[in-house]
Order: sequence, then C-alpha cells, then structure tokens
Amino acid sequence: MGYGAMRLCAEGIVGAPDDEDHARTVARRALDHGVDFVDTADSYGPGVSERLLREADVPDDAVVATKAGLLRNTETEWLAHGDPDYLKNQALVSRDRLGVDSIDVLQLHRPDPDTPFEDSVTALAELVDEGVVDHVGLSNVTVEQLDRAREVVDVVCVQNRYNVGYRDEQPVLDACEAADVGFLPWYPIAAGDLDDVGDDLDAVADAHDATRYQIALAWLLATSPVTLPIPGTSDLDHLADNVAAAGIELTDEEVRRLDEAV
Repeated sequence: MGYGAMRLCAEGIVGAPDDEDHARTVARRALDHGVDFVDTADSYGPGVSERLLREADVPDDAVVATKAGLLRNTETEWLAHGDPDYLKNQALVSRDRLGVDSIDVLQLHRPDPDTPFEDSVTALAELVDEGVVDHVGLSNVTVEQLDRAREVVDVVCVQNRYNVGYRDEQPVLDACEAADVGFLPWYPIAAGDLDDVGDDLDAVADAHDATRYQIALAWLLATSPVTLPIPGTSDLDHLADNVAAAGIELTDEEVRRLDEAV
C-alpha cells in the first residue's frame, strides 16, 4: 500500500495546513506503518506537499513519486501546462524542494491539449538523461498515449482514476499489466462515495471484520499484480486503517462478487 500526500495541504489543496506539525507526523507515520512509496505533486499546495515530505525526512526512507504539468491558482483550478521548458523548470524546483539529488519518479500530471504530447514526454526523457530524474511516469492518459510515450521513454507507472465503483480506465490497467507497468489508481476509495457498490462492499467487509473502504482497497490489490493504491488522508486513524487493508486476503468468490458489482 502506498500513500498519497495530497491531503497534507489545506482545504482545496491550495496553501499550507493549519497544523503543519500534524501533517509531518502523518507523513512520517505512513512510513512507520511500512509504506515505502509516497505520491505527491508540485501542484499540491502548490509546493506545500513536497516541502512537508522533505521536512518529515520522507525522501530519505521511501520512493517519492512527484508530478509536473499542472498549474494552480486561488480559484483552486487545475490547469494543464505541459510546455517542455516549464516541465524541466518544475523538475528542478521539485528536486530542490524534496531535498534529493535526483527525483525517484516524475510523472506527467496531465497531457496538455496546447502542447504536443511527445514534446512533453521527451522533456521528461531528457531529464532522465541529465540525471535530474530517475524514472518517468504518466497520469491521466489513454492507452494510445501510453503506447506513444513508451516509444520515447521507459514508462514505469501510470496513475489514472480507478476504483471498485469506477472502471472506465480498465483498458489502461489492462495495457499496464500487459507491459508490466505499475498502475497507481487515484481516487481509490472515491473520497468515501461508494454507495453504488456499498451493499456488496459491506457484505464482504462483515466477513473480514473490516470497513467497506478497506475492502475497496483490498479489491484493488487483488484485481491486478501491477496495482499500487495510494490512498491519501490527513487522519492518523484512517491512515492506519488504509495500510491495514493490505493484509486483507479476499477469496476468489469475494473478488468475483465485487468485480460484478458494477
């Protein structure tokens, strides 16, 4: 189980949280629970999440995957900006903010309709050649875009929306599995909105003395060997519950029931 560090920021994911000490404690506690993969982004805050992870010494003890290619404003909009020079600048800023010699994984946060996709991906490939970045990932892409990117650079992971109640990205997951590319489902428990499949989740949860959210995470782990959920939270109890979901082993019948719930 990974950890998504977006929720370390203030509400709306713009600005710092009211209690930065607590945010750093949550980030560090994730590692104490055995998490060794943390996802963040330059746009979370912007810059706040990366800074807090460095202050909690997370990059020293975990793989940190950050993202580039989105702008923020005070209206909390997410604005795609995949200009190659900008991506390279973002990477340098993120490297400094995380306090690392090179970024473990840099993901293109979202394809920019105003920038040729190959140009954005090539910029990330050049960052690898320059030693700024170790590995390249993608986010919010189609199968066709994944194929095009893999012609330019070795892609180690893809981060798309996916959960037990939302399967529209199944073709991308299938493509990742076929290519042995990691798949990081964002929105893994749909921010708690799982009512469409709630009855099935609750029934399975009762059998494991677990919550529906833990079963939703356990299903993600069971559904593919390349899947790495990255649930995010700023609550210590929720963090412990999320990580504990990795220890839940669903039966084939339970997986099949949840597969057929949508």
